[in-house]
Amino acid sequence: MTDAHSSPKPRRAALAFIFVTVALDTLALGMIIPVLPKLVERFVGGDTARAVGIYAVFGTVWAVMQFFFAPVLGALSDRFGRRPVILLSNFGLGLDYVLMALAPTLSWLFVGRVLSGIASASIATAHAYIADVTPPERRARSYGLLGAAFGIGFVLGPAFGGVLGAIAPRLPFWVAAGFSLANAAYGLLVLPESLSPERRSTFSWRRANPLGSLTLLRSHPELSGLAAANFLVNLAHVVFPTVFVLFAGYRFGWDESAVGLSMAMFGLASIIVQAGLIGPVVAWLGERRAVLVGLSFGTAGMVMFGLATSAITFCLAILVTALWGFAGAAMQGLMTRRVSAAEQGRLQGANSSIVGVANLIGPSIFSVTFAYAINPSRSVELPGAPFLLAAVMLLGSALVAWRATRTQ
Repeated sequence: MTDAHSSPKPRRAALAFIFVTVALDTLALGMIIPVLPKLVERFVGGDTARAVGIYAVFGTVWAVMQFFFAPVLGALSDRFGRRPVILLSNFGLGLDYVLMALAPTLSWLFVGRVLSGIASASIATAHAYIADVTPPERRARSYGLLGAAFGIGFVLGPAFGGVLGAIAPRLPFWVAAGFSLANAAYGLLVLPESLSPERRSTFSWRRANPLGSLTLLRSHPELSGLAAANFLVNLAHVVFPTVFVLFAGYRFGWDESAVGLSMAMFGLASIIVQAGLIGPVVAWLGERRAVLVGLSFGTAGMVMFGLATSAITFCLAILVTALWGFAGAAMQGLMTRRVSAAEQGRLQGANSSIVGVANLIGPSIFSVTFAYAINPSRSVELPGAPFLLAAVMLLGSALVAWRATRTQ
């Protein structure tokens, strides 16, 4: 197997494949978003209230699988290489979508959602692959491209899923399966291994479980500080899937079409920042300053969301908040410098566990805050309170990151 470090050509091909893998994975996940709740509703005889509760359980279980299995897959990739983990996960996702397309009962659909959470945890391995094949000074740019791949998938996925679901409710699952299986087959032919045998580490369940994987983050003072900042960043980000739609409808009376257009605008702005601006900005400012600048824009954008009294201000907040994207890629670049090549999988698995924890607790924090802020019994109404809380989190993240990296 050709090592990805041996020449620029395989490295470029590998990066292109990882980009396509992440884009197709998120496209497939996004395609399911508009149809899965309706499918659950059909299984419970059209009982919407019951369907909402079951769908919430589906979402929680998916996040729990990410929390537990991202460190496992990351550690396995440190032991056996990135290629087998990525390809098996792609094949697993494809077969899982077939299972969900054929699911005859709600229980089978639930099993499919569990398997989807496990297979999707390989995103951590894709991040480790980037660290393997990219020089440290270029990793932030590569992680920015990976972020753009996420954006493309989540912008286009729900739109495709909605169109396909209107034709047949299970058609999006079949198309998602086709994307994942075709991607796995293509990777089987072109994806080189990025981690040579002499750079691999032994596998240990003690280190591969979520709590064990987090010990790696305590191995270096700067790494633990950046991990804490990363947790606050991901926790603040949960405000968008939790209350963005509800806030826009409550504050401005927007319907589904207006909300959809604003989300598309957000996605497009983020893609431009991730794919086109991160590389030049990090080269100009350096990773540390890019983190702090990105978090400053994120904080300002959240304050604008929280205090917005007009649709124009709300849309301007979208553009400002998109510049928050500088922080995530640069932070990833800094963290990968603090561990060895044999620990990149564990690092990304630990980071994914942090994201999982944020996704588990964030919805409760922001939904309760929103409900309290718009309670009619209160004398002062502040519907933007969740965004202001997220601004405080990002400000805290900036302070932690500044302190952790001040020796840079």
